[in-house]
Order: sequence, then structure tokens, then C-alpha cells
Amino acid sequence: MDNPLLDFSSLPRFSAIRPEHVAPAIDALIGTARETVERLAVDDRAPTWDNFVEPLDDANERLGRAWSHVSHLNAVVSTPELRDAYNTALPKVTQFFTEQGQDQRLYARLRALRDSSGFAALTASRKRLVENRVRDFRLGGAELPPPQKARFLAIQEELATLSAKFQDNVLDATNDFGHFVTDPSQLAGIPDDVLATAKAAAEKDGKPGWKLTLHMPCYMPVLQYADNADVREALYRGFVTRASEFGKTEWDNTDIIGRILALRTEAATLLGFGNYAEVSLFTKMAAQPAEALSFLDDLARRSRPFAERDMAELTEFARSELGIGALRACDVGYASEKLRQKRYAFSDQEVRQYFPEDTVLAGMFRVVETIYGVRIREARAETWHPSIRFFEIADAGGAIGHFYLDLYAREGKRGGAWMDEAIARRRLAARVQTPVATLTCNFSAPVGGKPALFTHYEVETLFHEFGHGLHQLLTQVDEIGVSGINGVEWDAVELPSQIMENFCWEWGVVQHMSRHVDSGQPLPRALFDRMLAAKNFQSGMQTVRQLEFGMFDMRLHAAFEGRYLDLLKGVRSDVAVVPYPDYNRFPNQFSHIFGGGYAAGYYSYKWAEVLSADAYSAFEEGGVLNPEVGARFRREVLAAGGSRPAIESFMAFRGRKPQIDALLRHNGMTVTA
Repeated sequence: MDNPLLDFSSLPRFSAIRPEHVAPAIDALIGTARETVERLAVDDRAPTWDNFVEPLDDANERLGRAWSHVSHLNAVVSTPELRDAYNTALPKVTQFFTEQGQDQRLYARLRALRDSSGFAALTASRKRLVENRVRDFRLGGAELPPPQKARFLAIQEELATLSAKFQDNVLDATNDFGHFVTDPSQLAGIPDDVLATAKAAAEKDGKPGWKLTLHMPCYMPVLQYADNADVREALYRGFVTRASEFGKTEWDNTDIIGRILALRTEAATLLGFGNYAEVSLFTKMAAQPAEALSFLDDLARRSRPFAERDMAELTEFARSELGIGALRACDVGYASEKLRQKRYAFSDQEVRQYFPEDTVLAGMFRVVETIYGVRIREARAETWHPSIRFFEIADAGGAIGHFYLDLYAREGKRGGAWMDEAIARRRLAARVQTPVATLTCNFSAPVGGKPALFTHYEVETLFHEFGHGLHQLLTQVDEIGVSGINGVEWDAVELPSQIMENFCWEWGVVQHMSRHVDSGQPLPRALFDRMLAAKNFQSGMQTVRQLEFGMFDMRLHAAFEGRYLDLLKGVRSDVAVVPYPDYNRFPNQFSHIFGGGYAAGYYSYKWAEVLSADAYSAFEEGGVLNPEVGARFRREVLAAGGSRPAIESFMAFRGRKPQIDALLRHNGMTVTA
């Protein structure tokens, strides 16, 4: 095909996609989809799965798949030309799906199918999909009168544009920052591989010395290891003021945040909800904002005493051992690393030497192959960058999925780690469409002829994202709207990912995925034991940090009025133990809720952590790498996807409702605290 975005015959042709392909492909696919919608809307036959749902899914899937490829490339190999093409097409895509979600004719036919005698004969997954779609039509404004429909459409289009701009601003501000150092003494403590990359970055810019950036492989080691407090402060300030009034005006997200919040409130009012949080929770396990806030408050009550203890210990250590009289936010990572080294006699950099990329991948694949009965092997496919790797996952019946690994940070790539759907599983006339996922991280690339080396935290991140990938790839559901993670309640979607993190703390796993990059020796058991002893180091501080994010997000979207920075200050006074400087503008970079899908949903990380800790207890009880327990989790959770309520999947696996005790135990915090 001339346009690779219109070729659905096989895997995405990522290496062939160019910015100039976007507009003609998206226009053509929207045009075809509109024709399908119109034909189905005026069809006078009684609606059935075959004559209504299936053809509508066909049209939407092609457009959705092509658009997902464009969105993915814009996130991982962004260029000015691709960004322009993406932002030009975005309003068209948003308009099409919003208009479809408001089409009263489609809505009436879907309800007619749900109310028909034939509905009872549908499979459970098809019933679930139809019921979800009826719900989504309501949330899409299908029941609104024409003037309100038009306004709702305009709101959705503007929100899509603002969210994209929010993320672009964060990326541009991140890429634009550079702290140049010419005096080597100011770099004491920073790992050699970080300095090698910083040296190369300065040379690329035609400047002497070293260029320190805000990309995670540089930023985190500097905050953790740099002995020079001014260097730490410079990077910290740069990081927490990105996309704010302290930088370039065109990248300031302040007004965008205000506009996004106003539009979300207006949309919620149009739909008949009291606030946007109620809209968000309408499709989640938590029924009301009060339930989510009660959950967060309860966890905060249990965990804050531990956080206060952690902070008191750190403050005293910093004063007595490091000569830091007033512990600042930019000093916390540095002091914490020094305290951990003293208490447990190891550093992240020491551990990192035992986790080269190929050894980690082999160990991770071994876990999955053992407990889920699959095989994983490297394969070949077109990719968007030379560093990308591609794999096939198969079982006794043959290939059941494929995934891409994009592991390294680079310019033009958004920060963070995530899993995306490239192709969803669905049953076609003659075959089952094999699912394909993309797994994206931002780790350090290989330096100096050595393989990429991962910190143990990065190993956990990789396991986490692969857990999402397994949810997408091991589904056995044939309906695209509820296969894989599709249709799974947002506050349960983290369950499979967080389950995987636990395996990183099992000696039977770690000994098979560690090898010193120079000596080839596996991680010593004594060192692992020290890591295990340090596992819950400052877990109280880490817990309240996430609770801070979740509380800010939920309170912000639950009818809050006022300045969001004042709200954040109030939340921090309730739960935070770290003293934040007045210039901290964390909300301006909070892409999860302003540029992603976590608005009034960030609490779900902790909500799902309760599910995952409880579910992992079954692995602990039955033997961590027990294929029988793995087969049950694969069958009841991974394979089921969104075909039934998440609580039913959890109870089918665990045999009861989830309990919070396991989470507290896993984090070293007792229930009675």
C-alpha cells in the first residue's frame, strides 16, 4: 500500500510511517467509518450482533488502530513535523468519536438490541460489551438535547487539544533544559556512565564540560548521588518548575490546567453529574468520590506514622552524618541513598552492575514461561528506532501475541513508562486477530561498549509494564471492546502489573536474572538479603507521596473551587512529610491527570495495590513459581480481560473479596499502626 497507515494486513509498518501519511489516512478512515455509521443508523432490520455491533466495530477498529500508531510515534519519536500532523488530525478524530457517542439513532438501536429476545442468547462477554456501550453512550452525551450535544462535542474537542498541548509543553520544557558544568569537582559522586552520557550531550551541543538534563537516566542519579548541593538544587528546581510560569511563556501549563478543570466541570454538569469525579468513577470499582477519598484517608491514617518516623530518622542522619542542617526536598534523595548505604551496605549503583539487559529479560521471561505456560522468543518486525526489540509469545497452540520493547530514554520521547495496545485481539471470520502491545520505558542506554544496566527499581518498572502487556496479550476474549485491558475498570487495571513487581523480590527469581556485567557472577545472596532488608526502607514516605497525588487528584475533581496550588498545599499539610519549596509546580507536569487517562483516577494505583498484594499472597501460599496458581490467575484474570466486572475476576481467583492487610504487610506497616 502507498500509505502504511491504511495497511491492516499484518503488523504495523512503523518504519514506513511519515508525517505526510497521517492526514490522508485519517481522513480516509473517518470517511469510510462515517459511511458505515450512516448505513447502520438507518438500517430498518432488527439490530443483532452480526448486523450492527460487528460492522460498527470493524470501522472503528481500523480508525482506532491507525490513530494509535500515530499517537504512539508522536510519544516516542516526536518531531515538529509529526507533532503538527498529530495535532492537525486530533480534532477530527475526537469529533468523529464524540459525534458517534452522541448519535441518538445508534443509541436507540443498541438499546433495542439489549432489550431484544436475542440478547439473552449472546455470550457473557458480548452482553458485557453491549451493556458497557449503552453506558458509554450516556457518558458521551447521547441523551442530551441538540444544543447541549453541540456544546458537549466542542468541550471534548477542546479537552483533547489541551491535553495534547499539556504533554507537549512538558516534553519541550524537559528537552530544553541543560545545566552545564565545566568544573569536574562539582560532579563528585555522580556515576561514571551518567557522566559519560553528559559529556557526549555537551559535545553534541558544541559546548565544553558536561550537560546535565532532566531525562530520568540523568536526573535521578544526580539527585541521588551528586555531592554538590548546588548541582542537586539546580536540577531539582528545573524539574519541578517545568511547564510553569518560571519558564518560557509558550510552555506554561498554568492556564491550560484551569481551562481543563473548567471544561471537565461543565461536561459533568451537562451529563447530570455533580462533579467530574462522579463521571470518572461511573466506570470504576469505587462507586463515589467519597468512597475513594475514604480509602485514601484510611491508608493515610495507617501509613503517616511510618512516614513521620522515616522523615525524622532521615533528618537526624542528614544533620549528624552529612552536615545538612535543614533538609530540603532536593536533598532527600541524596540523604536517603547515603542512609541506605550506611544501614544496608549497598548502593543502587552497586546493584545495577548485576542487572544487564539481556540477563534481566531472560529472567523475566523465565518467570512468565514457568507460571503461565507460554514461550517467549525474539522475532523480527519493522520498528520506529534501531534500539527497539520485538518478541513473540506463544503457547502449545502457537503464537498468541507479539510485543515491542522500547527501553531507552532519548530526545523526542516522552518520559515515564507505559504499555499501549497496537492491535487488539478479536475474532474475525476465518481467524483470531493476534494482539500486539508496545512496552515503553526510559532507562539508560548502553554506554562504553557495555550492555544497558538497570537499577533494581528499573527492573521492577520493567516487570510492571510487562504485567500490563500480559493482560493485553494473554486475553482469551474475542470481542474487541472487552479483550485485554479494554473494558477493565481503571482502578483494577494495575492489578496484573503490580502482581509482577513482587517477583523481583524472590531469590528464586533474582538468582536467575542477575549476572555481574564484568565478572559474570550472579548477585551474591548476601547482597540480595541486604536488598530485601531494605525493601521497605522509607515505605512510609513513599506511600504518603502517592497518597498525596491521589488525594490532590480526587479532591481537585470533586467540586473543588479555588486555586489548585492552595489545594495542593492543603493536601500536603495533611499527608506529606517532605518540606516542599514554594517554587514547586508539580501540577504543571502531572501528565497522568491532565494529559493522560487518570483524571479522578490516580487513587487507582493504591486501590489496585491492595488487589495485587492480596492476589500475590496466593502465589506465596502456593509456591511463588507454582504453575497451578499461575494457570488460575491467567484463566480468571488475564484471560478474562474486561469481559466481566473486575471484582468477579478477583474473587474467582482469590475465593473472597480483597483485604487491605496484605498491602500493609508487603510494605512493612502493621494494621494496628
